[in-house]
Amino acid sequence: MIKTVDLTKVFRTDEVETTALNKVSMEINEGEFVAVMGPSGCGKSTLLNILGLLDNPTSGELFFNGKEVGRFSERNRTNLRKGNIGFVFQSFNLIDELNVYENVELPLLYLKESASSRKKKVEEVLDRMKIAHRKKHFPQQLSGGQQQRVAIARAVVTRPKLILADEPTGNLDSANGEEVMNLLTELNKDGTTIVMVTHSPSDAEYAHRIVQLFDGHIVTENIKQVL
Repeated sequence: MIKTVDLTKVFRTDEVETTALNKVSMEINEGEFVAVMGPSGCGKSTLLNILGLLDNPTSGELFFNGKEVGRFSERNRTNLRKGNIGFVFQSFNLIDELNVYENVELPLLYLKESASSRKKKVEEVLDRMKIAHRKKHFPQQLSGGQQQRVAIARAVVTRPKLILADEPTGNLDSANGEEVMNLLTELNKDGTTIVMVTHSPSDAEYAHRIVQLFDGHIVTENIKQVL
């Protein structure tokens, strides 16, 4: 599904040049659950942003479903993300002015789906995430765990092939964190590819493969035995 070849990202200011990623080459197959770990500043979030087509690499190649997309324009990246990639963030990134139902419906509006199709998909995913009873509530009225379930519902309502999760349990207590990881595992078992950035060794254990980054390089890869 994803392949990178010598992927490099350099951030430049007038005085400083910082290499966030340095010739990263990796492959992520359809249906995998991959955890990316490493210390702060090692390039994890930069890698996730490029894999999610939120940013372009400085050099190297990025393939998505066999097509080189590393030089896509912002418009083309946006079009490719729609319906193909869902995002889950540590800070939830819900819109405070919209209720739960409206937050989850938003990606379907961008895809210009019909009202009946939107209603069916939103209600199905809210039921699956066990948050339907809160659909008229606003984000500020929810616990952290509930907000993250809404964020996951929004990420999967378009039935994307790939979910990118950036520290999805970072703002949650252990019980809610475990619940979120179980939801991601369930989605993966249903065929969704997941790439997750995490500092948590226990969260990483849910993945099939653990990639360790350090100073913008992949230093180790641990492929786990999946029973």
